[in-house]
Amino acid sequence: MSFANLKKQSRSGSLTDKLIKQIEKLNDKTSGGADDRVWKPTVDKSGNGYAIIRFLPEAEGCDLPFVKVYSHAFQGPGGWLIDQCLTTKDQKCPVCEHNSQLWNSGVEANKEIARKQKRKLSYYSNIYVVSDPGNPENEGKVFLYKYGKKIFDKISAAMKPEFADEEAINPFDFWSGANFKLKIRKVAGYQNYDSSEFASQSALFDDDDKLEKLYKNLYDLNEFMDPKNFKSYEELKTRLGYVLGTKGTPRFQDPETVAEEEEWERERRGETSAAPVPDDLRQQLSDLSSSSRPDEDEDEDDALSYFQKLAEF
Repeated sequence: MSFANLKKQSRSGSLTDKLIKQIEKLNDKTSGGADDRVWKPTVDKSGNGYAIIRFLPEAEGCDLPFVKVYSHAFQGPGGWLIDQCLTTKDQKCPVCEHNSQLWNSGVEANKEIARKQKRKLSYYSNIYVVSDPGNPENEGKVFLYKYGKKIFDKISAAMKPEFADEEAINPFDFWSGANFKLKIRKVAGYQNYDSSEFASQSALFDDDDKLEKLYKNLYDLNEFMDPKNFKSYEELKTRLGYVLGTKGTPRFQDPETVAEEEEWERERRGETSAAPVPDDLRQQLSDLSSSSRPDEDEDEDDALSYFQKLAEF
């Protein structure tokens, strides 16, 4: 939509209505290499961090200001499986089907394996960095931001507040949205976002020309649904077989992938690598490995519900 229509819908409230319906729908149902477009908050040695960001509206050509992505990242006897989950596109996923069989076996050991292999949930949105004390050079710039269920729930709560004395807001709106105060604490070894909150409603800028310029710099979230980012069902099933050790060793396996998997396993065991791993690769694998932390992942009830639904097919 054009910038003019975006402002018109902001005044009419229709954008908020559409977002609320989509969030309700999502709640009812329940990428290779480091990307310098993706902003990450900085934490200190204690694991604490603080920043102020602003969630931005959908870019022209996008239906929503966020995209929901599922992925798998786990290691088996035959190596690592690091792939997008086909359920992101509402398609059947062989990894999820395998996990469903494990979960519904009734064996607790199998359930534990399914928990480790289950799909990981992430959201992506465009953001404007208002304040980033750890990296001031990021301030005043547009980035993509990857976040989890905890922060998405705070967005949902802002749009549909629980109490009558709280005013509903559209956090993605240029004019009537609100800055988000991201507060990170380390709790039980994991990053915790419970203290994060939205500030009072305010326009990001009072200058429409400045807003329109920013609007033109938003990233297209449709790329996260591009078929090129997903293996086919059969390709993913074959890779799963190799990782689980049921298909032996692939005859042709990407040497770089093998090296990455071996290096990550050495790091996990605390061993010294023969050759240093690039920082972007180390960060990518670290993100994938930690993506199942309690604050970021689906809750157990959602996983159980999904496994049970698969068993019905």
